[in-house]
Amino acid sequence: MDLSYSADEDVFRAEAREWLRAHVPEEPLPSLETAEGFAAHRLWEAELASDRWSVVSWPGRYGGRDADIFRWLIFEEEYYAAGAPGRVSQNGINLLAPTLFDHATEEQRARVLPSMATGEVVWAQAWSEPESGSDLASLTSRAVRTEGGWLLAGQKTWSSRAAFADRAFGIFRTDPGDPERPHRGLTYLMFDLRAPGVTVRPIGRLDGKPAFAELFLDEVFVPDEDVIGEPGQGWRIAMSTTGNERGLMLRSPGRFLAAADRLVRLWRTHGETGDTALRDRVADAVIGARAYQLFTAGGASRFASGAGGAPARAEPRVGEIGAESSLNKVFWSEYDIALHETALDLLGAEGELSDTEWAEGHVFSLAGPIYAGTNEIQRDIIAERLLGLPKGRR
Repeated sequence: MDLSYSADEDVFRAEAREWLRAHVPEEPLPSLETAEGFAAHRLWEAELASDRWSVVSWPGRYGGRDADIFRWLIFEEEYYAAGAPGRVSQNGINLLAPTLFDHATEEQRARVLPSMATGEVVWAQAWSEPESGSDLASLTSRAVRTEGGWLLAGQKTWSSRAAFADRAFGIFRTDPGDPERPHRGLTYLMFDLRAPGVTVRPIGRLDGKPAFAELFLDEVFVPDEDVIGEPGQGWRIAMSTTGNERGLMLRSPGRFLAAADRLVRLWRTHGETGDTALRDRVADAVIGARAYQLFTAGGASRFASGAGGAPARAEPRVGEIGAESSLNKVFWSEYDIALHETALDLLGAEGELSDTEWAEGHVFSLAGPIYAGTNEIQRDIIAERLLGLPKGRR
């Protein structure tokens, strides 16, 4: 594996760095988990899109730069190193968009992707249900055929971004089918969060900010044009979405490299040289970020070379890496907690009592082992599909 960058990649990095230097707000935006912050982050998405930096790996016709996976990784490193704002459109860009590239019609891609790239339409993920979390196939929300489309009914919960978002995507039961095979008879749909019959009830985090919401759906009409793929094939399509959610698309190495750098700066201002235990935790954070970067580089190289049946293409398709995305998910979710706990220990009471970036990041990190499929489920996937061990407790 060659870890050096080409001259063209160095030019791309320099261009991204210069643009970010000139455009990243000097003052942090308000939390995107508030109405004010959500609106500010939506404007930031539009500014990124104005120079085609919001979706660098997408084809140019949808607002991207046709960047390959290595340039995407470079951009991510520069983005987080510049201290740029969090991405309010990440559910759409990182989860729904790859699904559209793989399974939607050209009409759907042309209709949905441009407004996603600019932040004009922000998407929420509507997957979990009160009795269906990690066991997603047991979901009961249904879509019933009607003239020209479908009628949705049921309840979704823990829908990230739904408190302020415009539209959502999820899977619904369209055929009761065989109860022994609940993965069948599901359909992947997009729907308007402001449509008649939709009730959005925000759910507060530990800090009270509505990072999630419950969705109550009462005969909500969805036209046929908003079905992704064939009706009844929703599970297969959803699995490509989860591959992206657990893999590097949602948590790129650049995010943790920048966080580790900030932690080192924090150590230099707040650390005590005699506290070797805390010093070692800071060192572990730096080593972990670097290890994740190298692991990802290996996966990207295999991906770009077509190893494992994944063809080289413009858009990074981590979903095709398959079960390896579970390794990413377990690592970054546990790493994120350890890094933030180290920062809070450095800050002491100052860190826990104030509304700092570290405090908000810590609250968010606690959810990491749960969302995108619990880590217990990911370890089962690793054991069975990567290590070939027999099925266990399920």
